[in-house]
Amino acid sequence: MTDPTAIEISVEAASHKGEFFLVDASFLGNSRVPGIEIANEEKLIHPGMNVVARPDGMPDQYPERPHLVHVPEKGGMPRDLEELAGIWIVSEPLKQLFEQMDAEAFAFVACDFSLADGSPGPQYYLGNVLRRIDALDEASSRVRIKLDHNYQTGEDEKLYSLVGGASLVFKQNIVGDVHIFRQDRMGAPPICDRAMFDALSAANFSGIRLRDVADI
Repeated sequence: MTDPTAIEISVEAASHKGEFFLVDASFLGNSRVPGIEIANEEKLIHPGMNVVARPDGMPDQYPERPHLVHVPEKGGMPRDLEELAGIWIVSEPLKQLFEQMDAEAFAFVACDFSLADGSPGPQYYLGNVLRRIDALDEASSRVRIKLDHNYQTGEDEKLYSLVGGASLVFKQNIVGDVHIFRQDRMGAPPICDRAMFDALSAANFSGIRLRDVADI
């Protein structure tokens, strides 16, 4: 990979507020972090990797069941959605809503969870949004494009960046009736539609941050 070249898209994006939203874990503030750790993290890391891989939907992806532990001196109990090293930590109620809305989009792996005194805690899962589609309406969006040379194909590939702000528009005919996805070639949190946004908002889950992609 080469150092990417940034190209500023100057097309003024039309107003598409309220259509699609970034979904990720909200900040705790005051430099606080979730009070959880993966006790058997080293055993879950595949050879040649430095971190635990996100769930990929394959059975027996990890050599053993992930084991979360609450560490009170680090922080409070986990909320409905937390994030550790890029992996979602998802509560049972939130998992149920995700699966009711769009089960095919997700991969979940059940965790053991121990409280500080060693007793069992509530059920949590490692979670990931697997679905990737290329639905960005580039002409209608305001977004930075980086060109990165692929030495295998010999061609430059577009990478979309949200650094510095963006206004994203997605093609409804490509998104179709799915409720959550990752935009291909964009290093960003998953993107949900209005139906998923409304369901998450109505349920009032803790730890979820929803941002309108029309004004990031």
